[in-house]
Amino acid sequence: MSELVLARLQFGSTTIFHFLFVPLSIGLVFMVAVMETMYVVKNQEVYKKMAKFWGHLFLINFAIGVVTGILQEFQFGMNWSEYSRFVGDVFGAPLAIEALLAFFMESTFLGIWIFGWDRLSKKVHLACIWLVSLGTVLSAFWILAANSFMQEPVGFVINNGRAEMNDLFALLTNPQLLVEFPHTIFGALATGAFFIGGVSTYKIMKKQEVHIFKKSFDIAMVVALIAGMGVAFSGHAQAKHLMESQPMKMAASEGLWEDSGDPAAWTMFALIDSENKENSFEIKIPYALSYLAYEKFKGEVPGMNTLQAQYEEKYGEGNYIPPVNTTFWSFRIMAGTGIAMIFAAALGLFYSFREKLDANRWFLKGMTVLIAFPFLANTAGWIMTEIGRQPWTVFGLMTTAASVSPNVSKGSLLFSLIIFTTMYAVLAGVLIYLFVKEIKKGADHDSVIGHSASVDPFDKEAYNL
Repeated sequence: MSELVLARLQFGSTTIFHFLFVPLSIGLVFMVAVMETMYVVKNQEVYKKMAKFWGHLFLINFAIGVVTGILQEFQFGMNWSEYSRFVGDVFGAPLAIEALLAFFMESTFLGIWIFGWDRLSKKVHLACIWLVSLGTVLSAFWILAANSFMQEPVGFVINNGRAEMNDLFALLTNPQLLVEFPHTIFGALATGAFFIGGVSTYKIMKKQEVHIFKKSFDIAMVVALIAGMGVAFSGHAQAKHLMESQPMKMAASEGLWEDSGDPAAWTMFALIDSENKENSFEIKIPYALSYLAYEKFKGEVPGMNTLQAQYEEKYGEGNYIPPVNTTFWSFRIMAGTGIAMIFAAALGLFYSFREKLDANRWFLKGMTVLIAFPFLANTAGWIMTEIGRQPWTVFGLMTTAASVSPNVSKGSLLFSLIIFTTMYAVLAGVLIYLFVKEIKKGADHDSVIGHSASVDPFDKEAYNL
């Protein structure tokens, strides 16, 4: 393997692993805030227990997610020095604001929330968890502002061979950011909702604290259905925008080599031969691609061969076609799991409303499996977004091959890749152990969150709760 392949492999593995934690944190803390709001409004202890129980799991996920983020930043700075030199002035600003503003806000109010039970008034304590939730959303906004610049560079000038930001407002109103941000947030809410839904059905099957976990399930499925619909509509908006910003990614996600003709059919399944630039077998749905691309049942979608010729004319000789199979199938995994989640959320609400949830054990078992679906969808969506942009790191400005550090050897990359993979395996084991431990304890056990106000959090007893 070359240094470039190893650097890309390390970037992909660290980012995918880190991105397992971020959406769950955003979704879980939002759900905890909703549950605590219901406790304050209805003054019922059951909602307080729910907020504390799910808050425990959020804290575990948040803590380990922070560690994975640090590892990601480290490999980023080590392996991509040419990229950092070229766009550091633009890319660094939103990342710095994210760390100084959003993450600081999350961490500060999370600490107050943890030790604020029974010390603060209900409303002030509730405000803390909503501010933590707002902090996670703001954090995602700044990270996506940086990522959107890579997808669609705006608000910059080239000066002395470097991209320098000259318009922060343009960066924050980047058309790519406006479609990517809501799609990501709705996906995160669905992740938290299905996690709570799956754990709740597991506890219901075990007949443990059923009254608490049925309420948790109902709240989760309402959020899951709304978030699922939001993911679908915002995803459609993102697909439409691709036709303007990155038509090659759109064509690759459809396995479309030649122009589609008018109207364009959507390819549901294809056997793709990238070497010969053809598909040996296809199943198509008439008109569907025109609607996906233009929101109307007519319109031609350009194929990769046409776009390759246009890109060569604009950017010079080279291969501008991304890995087609990966882009094609990651889109279908994302869309397929998304549809399954909407259907499952609607069915869950139906069973719960008709009070038939307990009687459908096949559904309860299925919901525990569906915990994995949002993670699959998030990962597949990210892979499509990033792989579909290749060969560019910053679209139209800098290729991935030109972005890698010139002075990091294969041996160094391989060594750090092994170290990171080992650390991720350990962190994953710790996470699963702590999750299982907390879930087995249930919602009624005492905890550091809900312990008596007489305990000073800086005393050693606080750590033995």
